Amino acid sequence: MNPLAWARARLRRWWQARLRPTDHHHLTQRNVYILPTGPGLMLTATLLVLLLASINFQLNLGYALTFLLAGCSVVGMHMGHGTLRGLHLHLVPPTAQFLDATTTLMVRVHNPTAKPRYGVGLALPDGGDWAWAEVPARGSTELKLSWVTPHRGLVSLPLLTAETRFPMGAFRVWTLWRPAASILVYPRPETSAPEWSNTDAGDNDGAAVVARLPAGDDLDGLRAYRPGDALKHIVWKKAAQTLVTGSGSLVSRDSNSRQTAEVWLDFASTGLADKEGRLSRLCAWVCRAESRGLRYGLRLPGRHIAVDSGVEHRRICLEALALC
Repeated sequence: MNPLAWARARLRRWWQARLRPTDHHHLTQRNVYILPTGPGLMLTATLLVLLLASINFQLNLGYALTFLLAGCSVVGMHMGHGTLRGLHLHLVPPTAQFLDATTTLMVRVHNPTAKPRYGVGLALPDGGDWAWAEVPARGSTELKLSWVTPHRGLVSLPLLTAETRFPMGAFRVWTLWRPAASILVYPRPETSAPEWSNTDAGDNDGAAVVARLPAGDDLDGLRAYRPGDALKHIVWKKAAQTLVTGSGSLVSRDSNSRQTAEVWLDFASTGLADKEGRLSRLCAWVCRAESRGLRYGLRLPGRHIAVDSGVEHRRICLEALALC
């Protein structure tokens, strides 16, 4: 790294450390900055040339043109600063994502004043696409940014930059915002993960199927009797109760209920040596087991998650993998 880039990086880290993390950013004259742009510097040089020529040749119309343009520049500077000043920026907390997936950062911009704000943009300071919007008077609008998470785990959101160059483009008005929220990043699911091995319940060399519940067992669902149901599927105790009540309908087990399997997904049984590779394979197995409707548990170093199923159980397992 050359000395200039090193000095800029040091200055940037020092500046960011001074920003207080917050998910609600109110723009005031204390945190809105303004500097001339490249065209603004050219306009300044042009005004100086016009002024010198007017003085040298005693041109009254030259004086008028010079001070008219200078006055417009000053008014534009004031309007540009007022475009950002007074706005309220609120970050909508992002949801958890898989590694390398594109995360959408949504920022709600509120304008409490009676004048609309034009040309308000939001972007990441490291570059990328800008999101531009016009904020109506006493209204709100939403700006969305795309961001790719850099690594697995609990990741702090990047620094954001809000900017406007309204109305003339001669001045850049901006603010820096350091969000306090974080995003949980799951491991990247392995794209071609192999099947887990179906071994005995006591075997620790694979992801073990610990129980199978065939159709017709006591855990099957119950339904009303249908003509043609086998007698072994009729719950006679339940049928006797319905006959006592006078309904006369028999109760049968649902023989079409699918088999339910319970599997253990083990960190030590993935067949890989790399930690990130193991977590990636376990992540793919968790998603696969949930999509198949299986009951599954997760064994990680220092933590075991009991066998269960459902969206909440999947979330708990993925969070454990992200923080492992």
